[in-house]
Amino acid sequence: MSRLVQPPARHARLRFDGWIAGVGTASGTRVVVGHWARSPFGPFSDVMLERPDGHRLLLAPTQHAADFIAETYTFDSVRVTPVRVGLTAGSWTVSAGSLDLRLTLGRRSVLGFLLSAVPGPIAARPAWTAVTDPLARLLLDVRTHGSGGGRSEWYGVRDLRPITAAAATYKGRDLGPLAPVEPPVRFGFGSTPRTPCVVRITTTVEVSGGGPAPRTRTSHSGDRAGGEAPGAGIRSRARRWRSRLLAQGRRR
Repeated sequence: MSRLVQPPARHARLRFDGWIAGVGTASGTRVVVGHWARSPFGPFSDVMLERPDGHRLLLAPTQHAADFIAETYTFDSVRVTPVRVGLTAGSWTVSAGSLDLRLTLGRRSVLGFLLSAVPGPIAARPAWTAVTDPLARLLLDVRTHGSGGGRSEWYGVRDLRPITAAAATYKGRDLGPLAPVEPPVRFGFGSTPRTPCVVRITTTVEVSGGGPAPRTRTSHSGDRAGGEAPGAGIRSRARRWRSRLLAQGRRR
């Protein structure tokens, strides 16, 4: 007697709840920090950095997180390294590999108060973020809904505070004072507002059972050579975490 096999789920929606900080510096380096209190990988933080020459770098704390982010966005290189974010009421302190960053936050703006007034469960719904997309483009020149790499994403913004000052060093070099995020970063379909800010956000990513493996180079902070080595085994690792996440999505 043959056994019926349950077909795999075609799609799974994964939710990341936390904060994103986006800043520019006088040197031309732009930095986007994600600090996630809840995610399919547990709490973690990551950094996306674009240098003045256009080189896009991902700093992620684990290989699983690096694989997922690299399949969703676009980078020229990926580094697995501890990423630590310390928060106070008025500041962020970020340490990620060769990057050290300190951000000073200002008072919540009128837009921030309006965003925080929307109930969290509503603000996080993909249908709501699709509705707010035109307004986000008009006011902040960013998108809250889009697709890339065969995936769809919805950004549910729930609060916003300006960043009033930044001190940053990368590989021991001072990146200069705070500046607008200009030109816009090129990690994916979305960007971060031109004016440096921290947003409280719920991001929903819809993934399917297929899709390409990351086309980036991965290195680890412990590599003796210290360079960007080819990411051996990324494809097989990506298949493993994709299967686990899709199974998680079916259970939900």
